[in-house]
Amino acid sequence: MYMPSIFGERFLDDFWGDSFGGYQMNNLMNTDVKDTEQGYELTMDMPGFKKEDIKADLENGYLTIHAEKNSSQDETDEDGRYIRRERFSGSCSRSFYVGEDVTKEDIKAKFEDGTLKLFVPKMEAKPTVEQKKFIAIEG
Repeated sequence: MYMPSIFGERFLDDFWGDSFGGYQMNNLMNTDVKDTEQGYELTMDMPGFKKEDIKADLENGYLTIHAEKNSSQDETDEDGRYIRRERFSGSCSRSFYVGEDVTKEDIKAKFEDGTLKLFVPKMEAKPTVEQKKFIAIEG
């Protein structure tokens, strides 16, 4: 649906604020990438997530980190009537190109205190074998 430009790109942000369900959405998966001699160290902020919520996948040279969270809070009074019911469900993912030569066994990952740390080694680029192309000579 087309929204008039008076609302701007972040119309609902004013209504919901910067958080939804108690999670700061703009702080999810902020990533620092450090270049070392041996490889790359990625440090990714994952507040509110548990180790079980996070999956890392390597396919066609792309390292993809995917996180999914589902939670609910129910409170009732003495009679069992709802005083408050809140639910949050969300997912996020990031992908990084790490090269075709990197395997999943090469990548090391550790999750601690809401921070995911990954180490991706630098791989020597395999030189491509130059094939000689001959030109047909007529005559």
